[in-house]
Amino acid sequence: MKGKYLRKLGALVLTLLVLPGVVALVSSTTVEAQRRARVIIVRRPIYRPFRWGWGYSPYFDYYSRYSQYVFDNSDKAYSEGYKDGQKTGRGDAKNDRTYNPERSHYYQEAGFGNFGEVYRSGFVRGYEDGFRS
Repeated sequence: MKGKYLRKLGALVLTLLVLPGVVALVSSTTVEAQRRARVIIVRRPIYRPFRWGWGYSPYFDYYSRYSQYVFDNSDKAYSEGYKDGQKTGRGDAKNDRTYNPERSHYYQEAGFGNFGEVYRSGFVRGYEDGFRS
């Protein structure tokens, strides 16, 4: 009879000693599984060296986005900048925004084309005129 109670007491003590270790093991594996489940997607421009048709450049995809900022001469760059600035300034004044020509994507992306500084100076002048009118 004494041995029966001793075995039950031993089993209880052993369970109490092993139980925290099992809980820690199970919880750490779920945390590890959550950490491993993260996926980071990195998007890169697609490089297509061979394309059907003529006159393809591998840089065409990159530069086609900024083709609106490529001009023949500085006068065209200034006039286009002035026109875009005037339109943006009028819109900002109409929508009660603060005076900030550098906020516009026209101003920020102009550096990717030729005559970027000329375009920007025309844009600032047009923005000022559009915002004040």
